[in-house]
Amino acid sequence: MPSRVVLLFLDGVGIGVADPEINPFFRARLPVLRNLLGDLPTLDRPRLGGSSARSFPLDANLGLEGLPQSGTGQATLLTGVNAAERFGRHFGPWTPVSLRPLVEEESILRRGLDAGLTVAFANAYPRGWPGDRRRLAAPPLAARAASLLDRHDEHLVRGDAVASEITNSAWKIHLGFENLPDVTPAEAGAVLARIVGAHDLTFFAHYATDVAGHRGGTDGAVEALERVDGFLGGYLAAAPRDAVLVVASDHGNIEDVRVGHTRNPALGLVVGDDAERRAGEISSIQDVAGALLRWATTG
Repeated sequence: MPSRVVLLFLDGVGIGVADPEINPFFRARLPVLRNLLGDLPTLDRPRLGGSSARSFPLDANLGLEGLPQSGTGQATLLTGVNAAERFGRHFGPWTPVSLRPLVEEESILRRGLDAGLTVAFANAYPRGWPGDRRRLAAPPLAARAASLLDRHDEHLVRGDAVASEITNSAWKIHLGFENLPDVTPAEAGAVLARIVGAHDLTFFAHYATDVAGHRGGTDGAVEALERVDGFLGGYLAAAPRDAVLVVASDHGNIEDVRVGHTRNPALGLVVGDDAERRAGEISSIQDVAGALLRWATTG
């Protein structure tokens, strides 16, 4: 039977070594992830868990030299097309102009709608965004093209959308929306669960993990990972029984505080019915979109 599916995209999260001096996963308090998998995935043991939750490595290098980047990585994740190969190299952080038609026309959001699915982009963006902005990330680019960039500040007030940072603090501090409620990561996760319950396919994008990998040092990385863990806990406590959650990243970064982007495998995680089988169907970021659409339409 088809399943409700939700893609939780985490920017810049790879699988690293089991060394707390290098990898903030082993400094952070991550009770939800540890409970799901029994331990934390590492380069030596990337596949953990069992029938209801399974971690797995995602190839983000895609046969090219150099460090994977967000622009081509996110385009690949959303379309199932090797965007780095098509562009000729890894590129980021923004979607290359020449790849924008690919993201707009072939994203999982557009293809889900074309298949007759009910589809949601759970992120809230300011009304009128992007204006004259020239640099665009793939998730909102795909959502705008699919007419799904339709959640704004009033949806955050009602609990019908999630801020990209998970909590509403950045909207209040940097955008001036002081009327927004304070929400915890767990409360934001419960909001995502409600959105998932009303749709066949849901997508949420979180970028602060990559920012923390670049600028946050060990303390910032730990804080970012603990926020995501709380968000996962809130989602799972309220998630529909028939929902399959896929967590996927576009490239490594936060798992090694010594450097920026890495060539480590990106983190993959499936939570839901038959997780072990589903995880076995995905080996690279290029496989994610096709698997999600397949599960949402045929099971």
